[in-house]
Amino acid sequence: MSKLNIKRQTRCLYSSSVLANLSLTGAWVAILAARGYSLPEIGIAEAVFHLTSIIFEIPSGVLADVLGRKRMLIISSIMHVIANIIMILSFNLFTICLSIAFNALCYNFSSGSGEALAFDSFKEVNQKPLYDKYLSNQMIIYRLFEAISTLCAGFALYIGHQLSYGIDIISCLLQILILSFLVEVKTGNQTQSNVTFVQLMKAILNCFKESIRFMFKSARAFRLMFFNSLVGAFDILLLFFIQAKFPEIGVKGLALGAVLFTMHIGGILGSKVTLLLKKIPYIILYLLCLTTIIAGILIEHSSLWYLMTLGGFISAFADDALQIRTNSILQNMFPSEQRATLISIDSFIFSLIMIVLSPIAGFFFAAW
Repeated sequence: MSKLNIKRQTRCLYSSSVLANLSLTGAWVAILAARGYSLPEIGIAEAVFHLTSIIFEIPSGVLADVLGRKRMLIISSIMHVIANIIMILSFNLFTICLSIAFNALCYNFSSGSGEALAFDSFKEVNQKPLYDKYLSNQMIIYRLFEAISTLCAGFALYIGHQLSYGIDIISCLLQILILSFLVEVKTGNQTQSNVTFVQLMKAILNCFKESIRFMFKSARAFRLMFFNSLVGAFDILLLFFIQAKFPEIGVKGLALGAVLFTMHIGGILGSKVTLLLKKIPYIILYLLCLTTIIAGILIEHSSLWYLMTLGGFISAFADDALQIRTNSILQNMFPSEQRATLISIDSFIFSLIMIVLSPIAGFFFAAW
């Protein structure tokens, strides 16, 4: 039996997620809009995020599998600190996009690492069935603290973006401290600390080749990644641009934070409900979730604040319900040695979709 303390491990992961998502700058779209940036400009910034992800997502996953997931999580937090510093000093769209690029690096280094370390930790102690509950809890943490962050949108606008991002830097430093207590779960690909450069490059190349070989052999995994990412992109874009649409119809300050908070609650409910729907065939769940999100987008264009809020609520509900179900299926398909890399490929596919849809969505939401 492994000596890994799974309760302590998950507490560290949960605490890290809380700090990662608890932010005064969660409603960054609203903050940029308040600074005078247009929706098409914000769409460009969002596209930069996903362009950066396209370049670095898979390499960051390979590094996590080879050098260790814990180490990449700490690097992720360091990238977040740099992003916040640049945003504090930003003065034009270029510097905004540079900050967004470092935010993307933060996401890249954490996206595959956290999930891979969690799944292999449960596997290490022979408790894999508990991963679904863990994932649901993580999604709840994400939505709840994102919701709390957006609830603070009015306060962030009041104190200004510089002080808001400064407070976020403190959270990042606390997160680094918590991550230092994680225990690395060794896999077949991970190298020793005294590895030579040639051995390291060989391990990285081998991990990448094995991951690509897996993708070619598993058409089902690719389909799950693509269609789940498509649904997620619709939801994310709706929730992003609705932040800037609310002030246009008079929803500002504390009222803005309240409606954004309400929308995120939909995701929390979706995360819980999906655990009760395991017997529903995946294709049926997918079609239900896709239809719900499309309905949410159409409702958003009513320009009535309560219907717009409902649209965001049901969209978040459907996205999180589908995300947890899909992730659970994929994790059981992935080999441990390439787990972080394959999760990164999943995120890579999402970024490809987002980089195409983000600028289009900027004009789409601005025109309606």
